Amino acid sequence: MRIHAIQTGTVAVKARQRAGSGPDPLRLINTLRDDDWTEPLPILAWVIEHPEGLIVVDTGETARSAEKGYFPRWHPYYRLGVREWVSAEQEIGPQLQRLGLSPHDVRWVVLTHLHTDHAGGLAHFPESEFLVSRKELRDASGALGKVRGYLPHRWPQWFSPTPVDCTDGPFGPIAAARRLTAAGDVTLLATPGHTRGHMSVAVDLGDQLVLLAGDTSYTQDLMLAGIADGVTNDTSTARRTLAALLEVARSRPTIYLPSHDPESTRRLAGMLPAVRQPASRTPTPRVVH
Repeated sequence: MRIHAIQTGTVAVKARQRAGSGPDPLRLINTLRDDDWTEPLPILAWVIEHPEGLIVVDTGETARSAEKGYFPRWHPYYRLGVREWVSAEQEIGPQLQRLGLSPHDVRWVVLTHLHTDHAGGLAHFPESEFLVSRKELRDASGALGKVRGYLPHRWPQWFSPTPVDCTDGPFGPIAAARRLTAAGDVTLLATPGHTRGHMSVAVDLGDQLVLLAGDTSYTQDLMLAGIADGVTNDTSTARRTLAALLEVARSRPTIYLPSHDPESTRRLAGMLPAVRQPASRTPTPRVVH
């Protein structure tokens, strides 16, 4: 297998969104009132070249996000909490083609969640099967989805994802999982916290595990510290998820790759685990791009 990181532009959010902002009832308010912005952060998507077919994890953002009126100005988050920079050539479709891969050959598109910076590139994959957790799809759809900050009115009219229930049992300390590939080496994990229906994707390379973690945290250090972000409405669930991910990383060499961590691409290139393993368990490097 080969794994590619694709950066579809950059995004800046409030500093308190990245690193937490107080108790649950005031969390989003404190985030939006923050005067400090992060530096521009990568918007990462992932491509897995698998013998059973190409797998894309998240689709990144669209250049249409720069169009006037694309984001609802009535929504306080889009008015106060986010800035994006995406060009047409940075969208996931053209970038796949530059890798010598075709969007038409993608078998599965797994969406960790349906926030716009993860689902903005849906239109590039009209022939693929989309997989999204049933709870995420329910929360993101319709008028209430818009209130929650999703953009269902921007999804392609043909978008009809397969709802996923993680009912294949636990994946180590992760309570709910679903095997995706027949080989059992790509697994969807229920990792709620950032959103109620958030999923991550575990890629088992034998001696190492690559964890495509979506927005479980904004950086690896925040996962290691168990710090929930500033937009979750359920910090206890988010912290339980982070604790389970840390337990996974302690149990075997795990390359942890959240979507907005500036170090994720470097860690993938160097296959750098989140937690240093005993010398006897140091993994043999594999060629992964």
